[in-house]
Amino acid sequence: MSKLTKNQKAALALYEPAKQYSLTEACEVVKKITYTKFDSSVELHVNLGVDPRKANQMVRGVVTLPNGTGKEKKVLVLCTPDKESEATAAGADYVGLDNYIEQIKGGWTDVDVIICTPSVMAKVGVIGRILGPRGLMPNPKTGTVTMNIADAVKDVKAGKIDFKVDKTGIIHTAIGKASFSAEQIRQNAAAVLDTIVKLKPATLKGTYMISVSLCTTMSPGVSVDIKTIGAAEK
Repeated sequence: MSKLTKNQKAALALYEPAKQYSLTEACEVVKKITYTKFDSSVELHVNLGVDPRKANQMVRGVVTLPNGTGKEKKVLVLCTPDKESEATAAGADYVGLDNYIEQIKGGWTDVDVIICTPSVMAKVGVIGRILGPRGLMPNPKTGTVTMNIADAVKDVKAGKIDFKVDKTGIIHTAIGKASFSAEQIRQNAAAVLDTIVKLKPATLKGTYMISVSLCTTMSPGVSVDIKTIGAAEK
């Protein structure tokens, strides 16, 4: 095990690692034990009792964080010329089609979200093997394949995020910044957790939500008492 740094020791002394905190307390603790000089991201980790290999147990959803993400998301809209002005007016950072597809083929993926219209999905599919592993592939389920480009761009800019369970049954998602107030972090975490609870697969037997924790970049994790997050599973 690597030796703890002075900052890590100081952080560990400010809370009880084995304790399960209420969601409100956990948000306060996370702010207290963050020691990075930069504005760290606050991350939510939810361990679910699902088998992601089964299609009917894949948990995936979208939620608009009440206080935004704390990060200005760069949005690329891939569309035909008739939708370009709509995308630009809504605040998209990059708008086009063939030129950006060629750039992506060349390795450029310096965006956070890609939105496209259904009519260009055939062209976007060609770069799916590049976008997929990076979580950038547009998907109708997350609202990123749509004819309503303006609303999709505005939603992303306002703090809409999508999440999905990974192959180990865990959802990892950033929900804000350490500079947020503890209450802003709590509100964002609660919005995600409420959405996850509502997405419980009907076919699941046994415990759905196994554990929940919060952390910031490089900080230790803070366990959340599942009973304190609202309509949680027993």
